[in-house]
Amino acid sequence: MPVIGIASPVDFWGRKRRPSRMTQIQDMTHHGMGRTEDGTLVPRVLPGEVIDLLEDGTARILTPSSDRVSPPCRHFKTCGGCAMQHASDDFVATWKTGIVERALSGQHLPTAISGITTSPPKSRRRAKLSGRRTKKGAMVGFHTRASDTLTAVPDCQLLHPRLTALIPTLEALTVIAASRKSEVGLTVTDSRAGADVMVETDKPLTPELRIILAQFAQTHQLARLVWGDEPVVTISAPVQHFGRAAVVPPPGAFLQATAHGEAALVAAVSEMVKGASRVVDLFAGCGTFSLPLAERAEVHAVESEAAMLEALDRGWRGTPGLKRVTTEARDLFRRPLLEDELARFDAIVIDPPRAGAEAQIALIAAAKVPTVAMVSCNPVTFARDARKLVEAGYTLEPVQVIDQFRWSPHVELVTRFTLY
Repeated sequence: MPVIGIASPVDFWGRKRRPSRMTQIQDMTHHGMGRTEDGTLVPRVLPGEVIDLLEDGTARILTPSSDRVSPPCRHFKTCGGCAMQHASDDFVATWKTGIVERALSGQHLPTAISGITTSPPKSRRRAKLSGRRTKKGAMVGFHTRASDTLTAVPDCQLLHPRLTALIPTLEALTVIAASRKSEVGLTVTDSRAGADVMVETDKPLTPELRIILAQFAQTHQLARLVWGDEPVVTISAPVQHFGRAAVVPPPGAFLQATAHGEAALVAAVSEMVKGASRVVDLFAGCGTFSLPLAERAEVHAVESEAAMLEALDRGWRGTPGLKRVTTEARDLFRRPLLEDELARFDAIVIDPPRAGAEAQIALIAAAKVPTVAMVSCNPVTFARDARKLVEAGYTLEPVQVIDQFRWSPHVELVTRFTLY
């Protein structure tokens, strides 16, 4: 029988565990936790399963669900990076679309879902790993769930193979970057020129260390190595392609998790604003949408981070044949675009962070721009913002769910609002 947790007769302190109780999993939370009839949350279970549950949360599955599968990754029980590898792909797809449906229903909105697009295994092109020195060298991996315990993940089924192959290099870098007791953050992004690596550490960057790191990057063929906020060496520009444009994002800049998911979002947004001659892209980042859209329309890109806009602008200027792209560094939470500013455009593209864009949405609703394409990584704040647009007279079209974060509770979506 599958066991969830550690079925030891004694706990960590050697005390005898309390008797178990048989119960059934009623449903799943949006965090991927099973919920029993009395509200107890249990990880790595599925609705309908009968389990033997100890009061410490350890569970033994007595009657498994027909949706239960063998986890494809051998690290699943120890790594905290995935929550749903024990469930079939069909179950996860239905569960994720259900998260969106419940968020929309909570705001009394239509719940039409046009489908779900799921990125394949081993397609994550960016990840934040942690590194820690050991007696024999170093360990690089992810933390276990709700813990500071680090787990090595040499056979991770999420990461692109080029990132997995980089783990020994990151271990060697951890030996340089971490003290015996400290842990370092390692954000690594795949690019056509090689790995773009950013190290988060409290170790000071001395002149001597600069030389060591420059040699390290050369030896391991890293495209760019960044120490904290400071680029130490760039061997080859870590280019990302947005449409026809080649962009070098600043260190740590936002990038869609998978190329597959990005392509699905860009294709959907491009179709939604098709025919518009002037588009404003809010929370534009480095140009994920702005630059592909500039192949057919003039675009005004608005983003709070000036460095990202500079990268976007360089990408536009270096790409022949694109229509005009202008940029504006502006905090859209503190200074959202006003009605008269928005009224200059035929279509709006907005991709806010998890908090949504409540203030900006209120002004979009008042401006009455005929087409709004919205991307969201949080169904709850999306539904809140969507309700304001619908109350202003917009029609909410069917929602497309995008699952770039396979096997996790994370859900993204894209849809269009129209005025007729």
